[in-house]
Amino acid sequence: MRLTAKSSQAVVWLLALTPGLLALLFLNPSDFSSPGAVLNLLGRLTGIWGMALLLVAAGLCCRVPGFDRPFGGLTKLWQLHHRLGAVAFLLLLLHPLLLAFSAASISLPAAVQTLFSDRSAVIWGWVALLALMIFMAPSFSFFGEAEYQRWKFVHRLAGVTVVLGLVHTLLLSRTLPGAWGPVIWGLWAAAALFAISYRWVFSRWRGRQPYRLVAIDRPARNVVELSLEPRAAALRYDPGQFVYLTPTDPQLSAGRGEEHPYTLSSAPGERLLRIAIKDLGDASRALQTLTLDTEVRIEGPYGRFFPSPEAPPEPELWIAGGIGITPFLSRLRHCARTGEALNAHLIYCVQDETRVLFGEELRQLEAQLPESRITLHYFYREGPLEREFIERACSDAAQRFAYLCGPLPLIDRARGQLQGLGVPRARIVTEEFVLL
Repeated sequence: MRLTAKSSQAVVWLLALTPGLLALLFLNPSDFSSPGAVLNLLGRLTGIWGMALLLVAAGLCCRVPGFDRPFGGLTKLWQLHHRLGAVAFLLLLLHPLLLAFSAASISLPAAVQTLFSDRSAVIWGWVALLALMIFMAPSFSFFGEAEYQRWKFVHRLAGVTVVLGLVHTLLLSRTLPGAWGPVIWGLWAAAALFAISYRWVFSRWRGRQPYRLVAIDRPARNVVELSLEPRAAALRYDPGQFVYLTPTDPQLSAGRGEEHPYTLSSAPGERLLRIAIKDLGDASRALQTLTLDTEVRIEGPYGRFFPSPEAPPEPELWIAGGIGITPFLSRLRHCARTGEALNAHLIYCVQDETRVLFGEELRQLEAQLPESRITLHYFYREGPLEREFIERACSDAAQRFAYLCGPLPLIDRARGQLQGLGVPRARIVTEEFVLL
């Protein structure tokens, strides 16, 4: 039985909550004998659940190709990872406070001693919590938008807090009785260690496939489409998936050795791998100057934008903005190449006629796919995308499954307009790269 995205997330949350649920089985009447005892119980439970959520969140960072698909793609998986981490962070902040309030029912010195004990277990706990606060701070919007590479570097150090937190947990040896503690924490820690090891050792050195740049097309002034030839086994992927690209060209002004996610624009089965890249920052700007025959490394594929080939076909509505045309271009190329039937209506949103990417090819693909249609939306003439425009362009939009890809403001607006037309949120699929 294939898991849905919701059931996959439910399984992850259940794994994260299991240690705390087990602890509930070993409660005794003394845990409820006084308000201080209840606070002590809550303090222990927040520590158990916070540590378990942190371990499970670490386990989701493995980035094994295909592992993300049951969750709806890597973006959705990382969003789950962030939610687990945020809840863990809040629980671990509450953990020492609740224990201190519990001790305060005895005396104020007891509360101070609970918080600032010179016991090694307590010291390791504070070191872990302070490190977690430092390493997770860039993940919260309160501190402003994070620079991508700086965020990745700082965030990966959060793995250190998992180790420190485990030291604190095992030294106290009172989270779960008997052998339950070492067994549960050992299993959850082993899973997290495997994920981290895969992510930073195996995938970094063996999971990246070498490709050679053999052609560069320039569909617009600030956009390139790189054609890459495999130097070993060719990547197998579905339309709409993305990869991490790592350039190795020593002449690059920025981004050398840095990985960044890019959606594939080629069709599965093509000899060459094609990736369309827009100048959106230092790294993507530098890639506009890549020289032929240089080598890049490709890791993936990731994502699950379109339905699986086994799913029954149904009419689709696509809304793209700017470089967000790439997953739809890949699907159109694939269907035209294979003769696969496609009933899709694409609304392509751009500023003006000069910003249309792959315009001539899109017209040719539309002609090859009689059940599909492409409508251009020009912001300078139409203004922001409105539901009236969607209805005029595609009269049965409310009955179609919707796929959105483009800048976040466009995705948010398009989602709102579609929901206003009566499209259920469950029938709206989005693809956006937010700190992957």
